[in-house]
Amino acid sequence: MAFTAKDVQALRQVTGAGMMDAKKALEANDGDMEASKQWLREKGLAASAKRDDRENTQGLVALLIEGNVGAIVKLKSETDFVASSELFKAEAAALVQLVVAKGEAAVAERASILDDLKITLKEKIELGEVIRVEAAPGNVIDSYLHQQGGRGINAVLVEMTGATQELAHDVAVHIGFARPKYLSRDDIPADLVAHEKATLETLSRNEGKPEAALPKIVEGRLNGFFKDVALLEQPYAKDDKVSITQLIGSASIVKYAQVEIG
Repeated sequence: MAFTAKDVQALRQVTGAGMMDAKKALEANDGDMEASKQWLREKGLAASAKRDDRENTQGLVALLIEGNVGAIVKLKSETDFVASSELFKAEAAALVQLVVAKGEAAVAERASILDDLKITLKEKIELGEVIRVEAAPGNVIDSYLHQQGGRGINAVLVEMTGATQELAHDVAVHIGFARPKYLSRDDIPADLVAHEKATLETLSRNEGKPEAALPKIVEGRLNGFFKDVALLEQPYAKDDKVSITQLIGSASIVKYAQVEIG
């Protein structure tokens, strides 16, 4: 009985087997799907349970900078034990190297290897965020990687113009700890700002603040919100008397990216 690539894919989905193992099973059983499932089970190549519904909130983030290109790849697993294994870390390293060299879409080249890794490590393993930053000529790119148990769990890339390497690194470290959601207040969606403003107005009114004073009180609290979520307005992690805008002076932050586990 002949079989197609779709049959191979279908067998992989129901058994959790790797691509080559699924193909071998179909070849050995003349394309019979049920017999192929049993063959994989007997060979110990089928997953003992479907893993698609399992949570995989562990894993690691791999970071690499080569020249003016930086990349972050998040590889997810179910346990930190698997995330700390050499096989898992090696795959993350191979993926981030590929992204630096060829771009974000290049991770597709290792799809079958990832499928095989699921079988070898017996966990739900999949890609998370994949980010590539290529700095413009003359710009500076730097990074920060926080590690725990020998694996990266918090990775940052930042591109700046008019900055020294040291300054770019200081900004990357700050981002790692402060976790800004936006670069500036202008980048925050207008509906989010409006919602926050309305919430603060209701909160201030419920606290019994004078109606006439509400606009100024809300404005002050809204500025506090901006300091929480907008990088340029945050107080610098190493000196909270200085904002990031003051820290970088005439330099500019072109873009940044942060990826974390958990």
